[in-house]
Amino acid sequence: SMVKSIPSCVCILSFHFVAVDLLTVAPGFSAGMDFPTISSKAVSEPRSYASQLADLMSFNLDLNADRESDTSTDAVRPEHPQALITGDEEADRNLQSVLDMPTGAHTGVSAWRRQVAAAASQNDEWAVVVDPTDTVPDFHQRIPQMAHEYPFELDTFQKQAIVRLEEKQCVFVAAHTSAGKTVVAEYAIAMALKHMTKAIYTSPIKALSNQKFRDFKKTFGDVGLLTGDIQLNKEGACLIMTTEILRSMLYNGSDIVRDVEWVIFDEVHYINDAERGVVWEEVLIMLPDHANVILLSATIPNTKEFAGWVGRTKRKKVHVISTSKRPVPLEHYIYTGNSSKTSKERFLVVGPTGKFDEIGYKKAVEAKKGKTSAQADKFGPKGARNFASASQDMNIYKSLVDSLEKSEQLPVVCFTFSKKRCDENSKNLRTMDLTGSQEKSRIHTFFKQSVDKLKPADRILPQVKRMRDLLSRGIAVHHSGILPILKEVVEMLFQEGLVKLLFATETFAMGVNMPARTVVFDATQKHDGTNKRDLLPSEYIQMAGRAGRRGKDTTGTVIILAKQDVPYKDSLMKMMLGRATVLQSRFRLTYTMILNLMRTADFRVEDMMKRSFGEFAHQNKVPAQRVAEQHLRQQLETAPKLECSVCTVDLPDFYSDWSETGSLERELRAVVVSCPLAVKALSVGRVIVVETTPGQHCLGLVLDNAIVKGTRCLMALVLTNSSTAEQAYVKASESGIAGGFGVELAQDANAPTAEDAIGPQRIHVPPGAASKFSIMKVEPQCVVTITEQLLHPVRSDLILNDHANRQIPRFAAYPPCSQATTAAQQLMRLIEAYPFGPPALDPVSDFHIRGLEHREKFDRVNQMRSRLTNYCCISCPLLQQHYTVVQHSARIEEQLHQLQFMLSDESLELLPEYKQRVEVLQHLRYIDEDQSIKLKGKVAREMHNQEVLVTELLFNNKLTQLEPCEIVALLSCIVFQQKRCSEPKLTPVLKQGMKDILEVARGIAVIEGQCGLDVVPDECGNNLHFGLVEVVYEWARGMPFADITQMTDVDEGTIVRCIQRLDEACKDVRNAARLYGDPAFYVKMEKASEIIKRDIVFAASLYTQ
Repeated sequence: SMVKSIPSCVCILSFHFVAVDLLTVAPGFSAGMDFPTISSKAVSEPRSYASQLADLMSFNLDLNADRESDTSTDAVRPEHPQALITGDEEADRNLQSVLDMPTGAHTGVSAWRRQVAAAASQNDEWAVVVDPTDTVPDFHQRIPQMAHEYPFELDTFQKQAIVRLEEKQCVFVAAHTSAGKTVVAEYAIAMALKHMTKAIYTSPIKALSNQKFRDFKKTFGDVGLLTGDIQLNKEGACLIMTTEILRSMLYNGSDIVRDVEWVIFDEVHYINDAERGVVWEEVLIMLPDHANVILLSATIPNTKEFAGWVGRTKRKKVHVISTSKRPVPLEHYIYTGNSSKTSKERFLVVGPTGKFDEIGYKKAVEAKKGKTSAQADKFGPKGARNFASASQDMNIYKSLVDSLEKSEQLPVVCFTFSKKRCDENSKNLRTMDLTGSQEKSRIHTFFKQSVDKLKPADRILPQVKRMRDLLSRGIAVHHSGILPILKEVVEMLFQEGLVKLLFATETFAMGVNMPARTVVFDATQKHDGTNKRDLLPSEYIQMAGRAGRRGKDTTGTVIILAKQDVPYKDSLMKMMLGRATVLQSRFRLTYTMILNLMRTADFRVEDMMKRSFGEFAHQNKVPAQRVAEQHLRQQLETAPKLECSVCTVDLPDFYSDWSETGSLERELRAVVVSCPLAVKALSVGRVIVVETTPGQHCLGLVLDNAIVKGTRCLMALVLTNSSTAEQAYVKASESGIAGGFGVELAQDANAPTAEDAIGPQRIHVPPGAASKFSIMKVEPQCVVTITEQLLHPVRSDLILNDHANRQIPRFAAYPPCSQATTAAQQLMRLIEAYPFGPPALDPVSDFHIRGLEHREKFDRVNQMRSRLTNYCCISCPLLQQHYTVVQHSARIEEQLHQLQFMLSDESLELLPEYKQRVEVLQHLRYIDEDQSIKLKGKVAREMHNQEVLVTELLFNNKLTQLEPCEIVALLSCIVFQQKRCSEPKLTPVLKQGMKDILEVARGIAVIEGQCGLDVVPDECGNNLHFGLVEVVYEWARGMPFADITQMTDVDEGTIVRCIQRLDEACKDVRNAARLYGDPAFYVKMEKASEIIKRDIVFAASLYTQ
């Protein structure tokens, strides 16, 4: 019936369009059909259109299709021959480490290597780096009819991306701020409109979503907006939303996701955010297979690694397209002026070529030094200060802005890392006026139109009046404490060029394209919540990138204010020219994630952890590890069997005890060598016994025992065969068996003899006597004993210098110095006198090691040594050969167990925490023993913030008896984030409610601690902030906004944001009441949501009107 209602001419045109331009495989399907090129005359049957539309709308969303074909998420599947991947050079090296084999390995090793190499050659990388020099000369031939036309010539990286989009490929575009990454997003949206599918655009912050909604709506029309408090045109072809909203859709299986062709992630580098970065990983993991991914980011070092992870997770190649070219080159200056006379003191330190100017930096230092000296002569010396006074700030900004205005370098954005200083700086310039009469008129008209949407009482708020005055003079302030509607007014006026001087925090640099002629840094340090530090290169680049307007400016100007001292050169160079912050995994487990994934049988929490970015390097090696596992199984099957009537009785047990004894002894050696008295004893000339290879004890002489870079370095002259293998063991024995997977069957020269098992081991005598010695670094666990012998004199400095010289190739053939040869001869005489080694110092009596744990280990070693003498196998004359056979099989089994562990879920880094959180949920009765979700779990799943705390408050009836205004006031503690503010004055009911919340939170923390989580019960209230309880309570009772702002020192914008987030929390609690069947409380929460949604707090965004 739908097709019949369409005019026939339209049907014909539609079918012609399908035959030429539409996809041959519908999103969500694994197969499709070819459309032959046909003329419009041949298209007359409308039924195909209806059937295609029905097919398009009827497919099922399946987030776990790969689990149906293989229970292992990382198995190599036939339909995906690229499963063996390498993300970047580091991942390649990690993979190679899995494949490395010991020298002289089993004859099957070479065949195994060829097998792995063949498998690797058949698997392409998921991340494909596009050559940045490819200008795509045939762009218009490859895309004769673009989905969206642009009135300008596209840049190379934009052409490269669009070509890949037309090929239905995923892309990761990394470019500088204002380079034009939005062009790629726009083209994907246009393609979705053309294909009659959907595109989803996600952003990290709601304000950016609102701004993009306005921009895209002007361009495409059919655009929707979904944020926490706004839902506009939910059926739009392009949906703009925050990443958290998309995550909720994926967890709830929203129908909207079924029709999505493109998902665009803007500001992907936000994944580094410690709190919210996990959301990006969850969404990328859960996206359905039919959705193609577009990643937009600032320039980062590890684009290929991240793209490789995304590609491997989604089983799609991701094309990495990056450009280091800035559309407008930047010039970086240091400004030392502080008056009109010194307003020209701007010194170039980094030019458009990106090279640091030493001369300019020295001039800046000299200029600042002259002012400091003059001030000291006039007023006396003063201590160093990290800030300027208000009058100094005013003079600096006046002189700078006047200079910029004269040189036509306005507008300027001044980034200040404190909301308070932003406000103070704007107040200090109360006499400055940067606008003409026509600009004042435009500003006045727009401001009045925007503010007239508010109630009369809200139009005269102090912040509104201050902003009106500032804007009339071309000055503005932008930070989180500003009312949202005023921030939008500032942004729109700035885009129109009517704001000449803007004081802003770094959030202004995120997302929407608002370039200025000049960017000024009020400081080069910021407080990150823990301490004060220099700006990171990525932070500096993000903000500095706002300088320079494309098409208007030939260069952008970046100015750093040297208010007191010029920043150190090293700090400046690192900040301006340093390496940007790499993308890192912020994946963490939350109760909401666990409960949401538990309701699906096909996608486990372990699968989510396995696919996280943090596990990428490990999971990347899984295919190679599977090949290694198969090889080890084959080795174990073909390994020779023990055929000895004596040794078959107990040799395997003997091997186990012998190995454990050696491991314990090495562990205790490290303890002994690190104790203070032993460190003192290990002076130059001390004779020690060193284990150079397992079971081989050699005599050594201490040459040096110093701390190098925080680590104790013991250098010794050791009587050995001077073999590289022995030295490698001494230097790296703490890592255990070296090499990769695979065990060689060869006679072990260090296999124990009956003499070794029964009594002490003889000191090894190298053939060639005293001429065979080595100078080597000895690890603590290789020092068998510290003897009583002390040789004097020993010229260790000469021996070490001679050894260092002989490491140079042209001196390598020189004989050792006479001092070294003499020391080696003395050691040989000691071996003749003491074949089993000189008398040793006792760890307990001489070094005073009396710790209970260490004493127990010493006793354990003695017991094991005693038990070794009771084994029957030590009477076998072929013990050494038979021991080698058992050792060979045992080492294969050991490596096989290690591989099986690495391939299992048990190797997941977060698995212990997951088990602990499951235990907490079971203890609180959110899930049962079979991990089936109970009623409390279903309620907690509805919450988006402090899910366990709010659920416990509901089920303990801590909120149900309160009034709506009291409930919403107390809930503010879970959304308000400011740590320091004035103390609220609470009613007795609110005080009791606050006490109840802290008591419940402490109870949860106690249970978490009992289950093994790293939680301190006394610190459980650190994440709950009650500073706005009184404000919200009075707001819910109807008090005007102007009055509640007088009750606290919290900024107006922060209050608004808190109450807006409270509305989302109220909806969560309301839905919970519906779930557990409390209609009265449901009505209360409905009312709670209604009484806070009024006036300026919920004023409509200017971007949506």
